[in-house]
Amino acid sequence: MTINFFESGDVPQPPDKVKIELLEVEPYPDKWRVKLRVHVTPFLQRPNLEIVMWREERPVATLSIIETMHPRMEFTMHIRGVSDPTGDYRVSASLYYRDEMKEGEDEPPPPVQKDARELKLTIS
Repeated sequence: MTINFFESGDVPQPPDKVKIELLEVEPYPDKWRVKLRVHVTPFLQRPNLEIVMWREERPVATLSIIETMHPRMEFTMHIRGVSDPTGDYRVSASLYYRDEMKEGEDEPPPPVQKDARELKLTIS
């Protein structure tokens, strides 16, 4: 039995060719939550993503995706730390890979960013 994680016709790519293809954010009617859509290039090696929602240079929501198995993802982010959710926001997404620790190393190597996207959002 074969399980496919990619659409037919998609060709999985090595880490140097994996990019964020889509970043969309849509507020829910309650204004305290947003729907986040992220699509990445089909991949051979599973990527990591770090997504932060900012308001006035302060993070109000964060999401870490570690070694995703899916190139098309949807999440709900909850806005925290503000008294009123209406206003202007910035959403930043970073796609990265991290090499494995080698024997004898005390700390893992730093992450290697492969792509980044940013968008602005106003909740009225």
